[in-house]
Amino acid sequence: MTVHFIGAGPGAADLITLRAQRLIAASRVCIYAGALVSREVLSHCPSGARLIDSQHLDLGEIVGELEAAHARGQDVARLHSGDLSIYSAVAEQARRLDELGIPWDMTPGVPAFAAAAAALRRELTVPEVAQTVILTRHGARASALPPGEELAALAAHGATLVIHLGAQAIAQIAAALAEHYGPGCPVAVAARVSHPDEQLLHGTLGSIAAQTASAGIRRSATIIVGPALAAAGFRDSHLYSAARERSR
Repeated sequence: MTVHFIGAGPGAADLITLRAQRLIAASRVCIYAGALVSREVLSHCPSGARLIDSQHLDLGEIVGELEAAHARGQDVARLHSGDLSIYSAVAEQARRLDELGIPWDMTPGVPAFAAAAAALRRELTVPEVAQTVILTRHGARASALPPGEELAALAAHGATLVIHLGAQAIAQIAAALAEHYGPGCPVAVAARVSHPDEQLLHGTLGSIAAQTASAGIRRSATIIVGPALAAAGFRDSHLYSAARERSR
């Protein structure tokens, strides 16, 4: 028996890995966050699988379900939206599974920022414009940010900045970032990416708060900030340059 922590991607049933699909199809128990993982993804579950929506369960109750499945000898597909490497809360579950001696593994998924960039048709790193991507979140309604990771400190780098869980505070975020990037800096807000009701907004730090409010976007959105979003006339990368080929 194994608990399979699986990145379920941004929402579309076909934006998961082949490994994820195989593991979900072979697991008799599936625990998922109903507010974040779409019903389409659950279509990969086998007939008769025990489906458990975790959105109203606390950590102890979730671990209790995992422990019960272990006692029955049933594999579990533990689905988390996006990718497991950021903001998934896998670490606290895995710590308890280790204490209980229950085996587990991790299967990556398509992260929200990558799905958003694809929907926006933008590369987040552009030669001589931006070569660094910083992933962070808005900290007002969740665990406190560690010292030095405040938004202003990260914005000082001028890199492409991706902010999760911040749509409700977009006005505050835009005002703070404008001090470093300038009010004309390009911004995109991507909500419900890959879902039928996907919304993509393009604006600037000076305009994006009003656009987001007008669109009614309040949650489950990714905010991307930086000049790479509107880069034009930039130098081609060295990756496919003729000079590179001649130097081989």
